[in-house]
Amino acid sequence: MGRTVVFHPGALGDVLLAVPALGALRARAPADELVLAAQPRIGAFLTGLAVGDRDVAFDTLGLEALFTDDDPPERLRTLVTDACVVSWFGAADTTFVTRLRALAPAAVIASTKPPHATAVWRHLLASTDPLTSGAEAEAAAGHAPPPVPVPSGLDAEGRRALTAAGWAGERRLLLIHPGAGGVTKRWSPEGFAAVTAALMQSADLDVVVHDGPADHDAVAALRAALRVPALTLTDVSLPTLAGALAHAALWIGTDSGVTHLAAAVGAPTVALFTEANLAWRPWAAQARTLVVNVTAFSRRDIDSVVAEAMSVLRSGTPLGATTTLR
Repeated sequence: MGRTVVFHPGALGDVLLAVPALGALRARAPADELVLAAQPRIGAFLTGLAVGDRDVAFDTLGLEALFTDDDPPERLRTLVTDACVVSWFGAADTTFVTRLRALAPAAVIASTKPPHATAVWRHLLASTDPLTSGAEAEAAAGHAPPPVPVPSGLDAEGRRALTAAGWAGERRLLLIHPGAGGVTKRWSPEGFAAVTAALMQSADLDVVVHDGPADHDAVAALRAALRVPALTLTDVSLPTLAGALAHAALWIGTDSGVTHLAAAVGAPTVALFTEANLAWRPWAAQARTLVVNVTAFSRRDIDSVVAEAMSVLRSGTPLGATTTLR
């Protein structure tokens, strides 16, 4: 058995955008062990979802030595020797590139930033082409990868968390996520509130607001604006959230790691993005990406989000298209 080692120290959403490329690497050599060097919480989570076989903490490998004349640590040498190596890290530094290739001559070393308007996930997939021979061409032809399966144990764990939050499981579940890593990615709480009220008038739903560790202020603003009853799912772990998403009829969320998670595990998703960040949209076929105005309240945005959400709820077979709202 061989070994494929992938370096990606990015945040949750950034690493989830690499899932199609990771799948292509696994398909290239199914018997290989796929090792993901990432932030510990993210690596362990993706290993638990069977995206990788093993995870290692990125910051314990001593990769910083490759930017200098220092000897690389033995742990790093052992990991990459005779392995297929993909590094989405360090591509802009010629010293790093040269020294990593001294350890792994066939290493693929690429930036995570795409050229022009290319979708990030397609760019990452294309970067593996020297190893995967044509996987990107399949994606370009419209063959999007399937969602990441959620293990049945997590499904049950997620249901328990939703039950603890007050969900009786008798009505379809609308999950709302108003937070984002930066305020420039957040849609207005009034917009979320107006969309939620409109959906509640047209569909029999229970509303649950997801409140992650960095989302408390965004959630407080949304709860102040809401005109309908809503439960709150607060500070659950990533595995528990993945399990909860298995029960969602619809997720509406901002440009955030957990919105990428919702899309990646197959939850019907309406993702709200700015035009500037559209390249970072989700890859999943059932995710619909809308470009909204985050600097001003727009009635047209609200109408379009409601229409898209109702289409998802009615059809159950989202189109996966990107819609730009003007």
